[in-house]
Amino acid sequence: MRWMILFFLLLILFGGLRRCLMKVGLGRLPGDFTLRFLGREFYVPLASSLVLSFVAMAIGHWF
Repeated sequence: MRWMILFFLLLILFGGLRRCLMKVGLGRLPGDFTLRFLGREFYVPLASSLVLSFVAMAIGHWF
């Protein structure tokens, strides 16, 4: 249950930081989806979240 809450919180965070992440190159990876439903746009960054989690894991491993 904790992982689901964390996953949805990260999705909301990525949605808010979408413009900044696209400048770096994240958000345009294969596996990142943009869904349009009822006039709203939902951003689902699956591949970008995996890349960021590997980076965070590597940083955590070194420190």
